[in-house]
Amino acid sequence: MAANDNYGYLRDPSEMENGQPRLHSAKSSEPSCRSFIFGTLIVMGLLQVASSVAILLHLTGYIHEVDFTVQRKSLEAVQTGPILARALREPRKKQRIKYIKSPTPMAHLPIRTPIDYAQKGEIQVKMIHWNDAQGNLERFRYHNGRILVQVGGLYYIYAKTCFRYYANAYEPGARPSHQLEDNTQLIQYIYHEKHTQNTITPTVLMKSGSTQQWGTTDYNMYCEQQGGIFALKEGDGLLVKVSNPWMLDPDAEGSYFGAFKISK
Repeated sequence: MAANDNYGYLRDPSEMENGQPRLHSAKSSEPSCRSFIFGTLIVMGLLQVASSVAILLHLTGYIHEVDFTVQRKSLEAVQTGPILARALREPRKKQRIKYIKSPTPMAHLPIRTPIDYAQKGEIQVKMIHWNDAQGNLERFRYHNGRILVQVGGLYYIYAKTCFRYYANAYEPGARPSHQLEDNTQLIQYIYHEKHTQNTITPTVLMKSGSTQQWGTTDYNMYCEQQGGIFALKEGDGLLVKVSNPWMLDPDAEGSYFGAFKISK
């Protein structure tokens, strides 16, 4: 019986089906595992989203900080712009003030009248005297017909002298002019006096002139002008001499003497 029962048990399909609940019990645990896995994945997804948001917020804050730094630098540049402009203008102001304090050395003197240093009919070369009261002197001095250099450098020196002759008439307020021969030499000299070892060494810088044949008209006039560039030292003197000085035109517009510095 026992064997049959066992055999019957083995051959009974219903009993074999009754053995399936064990498999069903194993299968019943599968849904719970899936829920656990899905829950884990959801939590991991949420953590990943949260971390991404945190990183994005951090990067966004950094970008704002960089933008703020750039804006602050731009604002500082705008604010310092006028300061830099003023700083660039300050040297110009100082240079302008320096120029006012140290003007360019120059001299311009008209002839002195009356011409009492020349006698009527005097033919010999004689030094001209100038009117320093009505002239201009900047960093020059004037003494006894000479302009004296106070600042050494390269100078342009010039002089102009005009001569006039009344043949058959009286000069206004003067005696009749001295009668001239047919030819008259009118020469202009510019001298340079160097002061070395307490001695004065005059040299001729320029010479110009011509021999005039005066016309038969009552009034004749002739002007001589010259100029040149020369190196001068402090203490040097400049002067002008002419032949027939008694014939010099007394008008300041016609006869003058000067110099101005052009370079060191």
